[in-house]
Amino acid sequence: MANLPPSHYPNIGELGEDLVAQWLQSTGWIILHRRFSSRWGEIDIIAQYDGRVGEAGGVGTELRTQHSLLAFVEVKTRSFGSWDAGGRSAITPQKQAKISRTAGIFLAQYPEKADYSCRFDVAIVCCQRISKNQTAVIATQEALATSSAAGYKFKLQEYILAAFDSSIENG
Repeated sequence: MANLPPSHYPNIGELGEDLVAQWLQSTGWIILHRRFSSRWGEIDIIAQYDGRVGEAGGVGTELRTQHSLLAFVEVKTRSFGSWDAGGRSAITPQKQAKISRTAGIFLAQYPEKADYSCRFDVAIVCCQRISKNQTAVIATQEALATSSAAGYKFKLQEYILAAFDSSIENG
């Protein structure tokens, strides 16, 4: 049997990013960009959160507006049992520096967001080949979210908040 052309195979990385973007939106985040790129590299997802936080105090608690938060999200989509710890070991210091520089470019292009708090998150997505072509996002106990598309099942296994520090200066 002949090998199929590359265009026949689904882009597993993009499908993993789709799941993470949908999950972020379902938890109140606004997706600003997908695959934002600069000469330094690419950021998979840039998301903004404009939440409200309650003061401790119970009844009559007043809400105060939280400063907007930007998350620069690196998504790692891997098969179960991958050699690189589900993509965690692919977030090398060099990769972190590329993401950090690209985030700096983003903030320079959008100066109105320069005062926002920023963090660098990592999403670990596992994928497994299946036979059905379903496309629903479902919350589960063993994963933060799951979806099925293009003959694969995707699970958002872990979302690491502030996975690494950066040298970008916002402000």
